[in-house]
Amino acid sequence: MKILALLFLSVAALPLAATETADTAAVFTADNLWIMIAGMLVFMMHLGFAAVESGLSRAKNCTNILFKNTLVPPIGILTYALCGFSLMYPGSNWVVGHVLGFQGLGIADPGSGMAYNGHYTYWTDFFFQAMFAATAATIVSGAVAERIKLNVFLIFTLIYVSIVYPVVGSWGWGGGWLAELHFHDFAGSTFVHSVGGWAALAGVILIGPRLGKYVGNHSMPFMGHSMPLATI
Repeated sequence: MKILALLFLSVAALPLAATETADTAAVFTADNLWIMIAGMLVFMMHLGFAAVESGLSRAKNCTNILFKNTLVPPIGILTYALCGFSLMYPGSNWVVGHVLGFQGLGIADPGSGMAYNGHYTYWTDFFFQAMFAATAATIVSGAVAERIKLNVFLIFTLIYVSIVYPVVGSWGWGGGWLAELHFHDFAGSTFVHSVGGWAALAGVILIGPRLGKYVGNHSMPFMGHSMPLATI
């Protein structure tokens, strides 16, 4: 009788186990889909940056600004894939305390599907983080618009996205010394926006004001060439 009872309970539990597995897979798919959509929305922010920066600048600099905003995403994704992601999420491979860590060049999936973290895949995480890495560089682009050469800005983007942003991000999101102090970042307000803001401040201090902006004790306004473009 005991054996029959155990068999009955086992058979009865099969539909429940199958339902739980299906529910877990559905949640996993939904989480992946949502993060991918969020990453695509972040990518579309570059269109907004390009519109507002070019619209508020003079017509002669419009092409320069649009070209910068076009090249930032590919440069950001490639350099973040080369070394940025490994710098930002070194795991246990810390080189200097919990200040600098590195997993190695390139990206390699440590697990597949739910084996990564149970909510989304490694590649979904990389795509989402790479989009924000590129976004951090565009913060600087708006601050130095009309007063920096194209090649100089692209070199800055290469260094900033591949090294500066990932290292600072690893202090919190990668389990570094800020994480050990229980520091919590809200929606990238520190590691994306604040770090980008500080880089922008350093840039404008080094570059100085736009030529012709200040004449004696007077400030000469530079009107944007297209307000409709800036307000899109």
